[in-house]
Amino acid sequence: MAQPLMKKDDDHDDELEYSPFMGIEKGAVLQEARVFNEPQLDPRRCSQVITKLLYLLNQGEAFTKVEATEVFFSVTKLFQSKDTGLRRMVYLIIKELSPSSDEVIIVTSSLMKDMNSKIDMYRANAIRVLCQIIDGTLLTQIERYLKQAIVDKNPVVSSAALVSGLHMLKTNPEIVKRWSNEVQEAVQSRAALVQFHSLALLHQIRQNDRLAVSKLVGTLTRGAVRSPLAQCLLIRYTSQIIRDMSNHGQSGERPFYDFLESCLRHKSEMVILEAARAITELDGVTSRELTPAITVLQLFLSSPKPVLRFAAVRTLNKVAMTHPMAVTNCNIDMESLISDQNRSIATLAITTLLKTGNESSVERLMKQITNFMSDIADEFKIVVVEAIRSLCLKFPLKYRSLMNFLSNILREEGGFEYKRAIVDSIVTIIRDIPDAKENGLLHLCEFIEDCEFTYLSTQILHFLGIEGPNTSDPSKYIRYIYNRVHLENATVRAAAVCTLAKFGFMVEALKPRITVLLKRCIYDSDDEVRDRATLFLSVLGNDGLVGTDSDSIEFLFGSLKAPLVNMETSLKNYDPSEEAFDVDSVPKEVKSQPLAEKKAKGKKPTGLGAPPPAPVSGFDSYERILSSIPEFATFGKLFKSSSPVELTEAETEYSVTVVKHIFESHVVFQYNCTNTVPEQLLERVNVIVDASDAEEFSELSSKPLNSLPYDSPGQTFVAFEKPEGVPAVGKFSNTLTFIVKEVEQSTGESLDDGVEDEYQLEDLEVVAADYMVNVGVSNFRNAWENMDEGNELVDEYGLGPRDTLGEAVKAVTDLLGMQSCEGTETVASNARSHTCLLSGLYIGNVKVLVKAQFGMDSSREIVMKLAVRSEDPSVSDAIHALVANG
Repeated sequence: MAQPLMKKDDDHDDELEYSPFMGIEKGAVLQEARVFNEPQLDPRRCSQVITKLLYLLNQGEAFTKVEATEVFFSVTKLFQSKDTGLRRMVYLIIKELSPSSDEVIIVTSSLMKDMNSKIDMYRANAIRVLCQIIDGTLLTQIERYLKQAIVDKNPVVSSAALVSGLHMLKTNPEIVKRWSNEVQEAVQSRAALVQFHSLALLHQIRQNDRLAVSKLVGTLTRGAVRSPLAQCLLIRYTSQIIRDMSNHGQSGERPFYDFLESCLRHKSEMVILEAARAITELDGVTSRELTPAITVLQLFLSSPKPVLRFAAVRTLNKVAMTHPMAVTNCNIDMESLISDQNRSIATLAITTLLKTGNESSVERLMKQITNFMSDIADEFKIVVVEAIRSLCLKFPLKYRSLMNFLSNILREEGGFEYKRAIVDSIVTIIRDIPDAKENGLLHLCEFIEDCEFTYLSTQILHFLGIEGPNTSDPSKYIRYIYNRVHLENATVRAAAVCTLAKFGFMVEALKPRITVLLKRCIYDSDDEVRDRATLFLSVLGNDGLVGTDSDSIEFLFGSLKAPLVNMETSLKNYDPSEEAFDVDSVPKEVKSQPLAEKKAKGKKPTGLGAPPPAPVSGFDSYERILSSIPEFATFGKLFKSSSPVELTEAETEYSVTVVKHIFESHVVFQYNCTNTVPEQLLERVNVIVDASDAEEFSELSSKPLNSLPYDSPGQTFVAFEKPEGVPAVGKFSNTLTFIVKEVEQSTGESLDDGVEDEYQLEDLEVVAADYMVNVGVSNFRNAWENMDEGNELVDEYGLGPRDTLGEAVKAVTDLLGMQSCEGTETVASNARSHTCLLSGLYIGNVKVLVKAQFGMDSSREIVMKLAVRSEDPSVSDAIHALVANG
């Protein structure tokens, strides 16, 4: 007898799950499938064989074309059986086999017969299978039956037709859109699932027409929806309309807000939760709007149902990130959830309390958390650690108790991600709270004594080299660092040698001691450790190998002129020759990986909705392309290439993006064009640019594209001249011009001479941030101190009201186009003050560093103190002028 499958919640970690199909072979099952051809069918045995076939298919077992065809034809003979259970299995296996178009005809008649059967179970399943396997041409033959099925009295049949419509909308949208009247009628159904599925399909049919969706929602919010599932769907559509109206600049009272608030009094718990979640996620939601939603969520916190408690505390946790004061009334209820048997609920309760608690409650919360941490998994511990970090930044005077707590859990058992989260939190606290530096560094030193993770040890040693020399007693860290040279692997030993050298340079009193310790390291068994020790001894001894003290400091602590990833790529591509490698040729900007490349590769979509193939990108590629065009070859060295900017909306006939290439006295626009219409060929493709709103630019030349076939990207270019070294800005209007020809899809040959046409594109702007490359520095403090103080310019600005400090930080960072350093782009959700460190390379290869200090008052008004240092005082003026005018 087969053993039952063990549940994951059962405490049987050492026992393997057992399946009755374990170890079955495809060949044996195909032999068994011959039972389908017997004169006297055995429904039970046939069902068992189909089950095995379905198991193999779902396990990824590949069937050859011959095998799949033989099984399919054998299965079709089972339609002669009247056994209901076997018929359901037949439907399933036909869907999974996905027969080809010439095989579908064999089974179509049987399925159409079942679709008109008096047995509702046959009708519903036949509809699902038919819609899964037939193509558009056969679909038109059964369209009449599908329309009848949508308004059928039996809810199972009606839902089957509606769900099939949702699937077919992706492949045959024009046919499904003709069913609007029947779907509209089904929305009035009393059956819960039918109303749910019909509303989903009707919304999908109208989703590209904002006015039609708004009318649909307006009609249904007057009380026509009875199904709780459909009501939840309607709440989501309503929220989307409110967001769209907000994004299009419509102000005043929110439309449909009264409907969302009325849903908080619905008799269904799922509807209440959906409405509360929707209200809390509204853009710019006010305290008055939040109050009714918070009230119902507070009631759910004491519900006997775990799922309601979890949903309520998770929603409150999200609200606490932006509106902590609105959640404080729920703190007493959430404190009772700390001891909840469900650890997920307990974790969310703890983290929410940490976000909403006041300074006086910190000690009490820490005591509760101490007992709680040992009972939860690492993934929950990480969430708690991050919440504690935010709490420490919110109440800096409580850093001692919070730092001690982090230090204690750092010495407990835990995985790499958990330990890294703790170390990152301690590092952040040290950087943002100066009084916590010495205490925090000692905690990190104690941790690396027993740290089993090489990565963490090297990162801590690196951080010690930056912060340790600036403490009141740097000598107390030397013992911990030197112990790593004897007790660790080669990677950690090499990092320890570097850290010792930094202490020797930064602290003059420690130089003799450090020199003695480094001399012992030159006998290490590892080449890397020996080489580093020898090099640093030469530098510390100032024996002339490196140069002056300032040269040595720049060598040890200065930042690279380009990101490491770009340096690595350029070195790999370097072809050894008599010409030395030029560091200045390395691109200064890191190109972020497109989102499409991060996702797993899936089935390539087709039609108008298909995204165009990505054009050639990357700084090196752009430079090669531009230098190969004679008109642009004399423009000099390319300074920066922007990320592609969309000039067309999704699902239009033509897809166009533009990349802005910045030179010292020129700007080149590269228009990446894709034709998404299979029946068309575009020739003499060009972009006409109107620069009347960009007075400092004058058009020099353009390079049109001769031919643009379907789904084959191409580029056209337009070059402008501007004043040399000046960050000129302006707006450009763009019109795509071309000759369009109809083509035969099978041969690709044009069918006519074509006609001239044009297509209006979105406007394009060149902004000041286009003249800044976001290059980071490894040690901002040293880079700042090494920059000439005489070129520093400081001023204060009012940034107006903002919801959060993080919003202001992001706005300034985006305006300047600079790289945030040392994690200062992250702002605590409840922070009232924050310092952001920025670095970049201005046009002309001028280094720029910025310290931006933000503060928020009780009315949410933001003020900013901006300090700018650069290699050229005129650049510091330019940065301030940019902020003043931005």
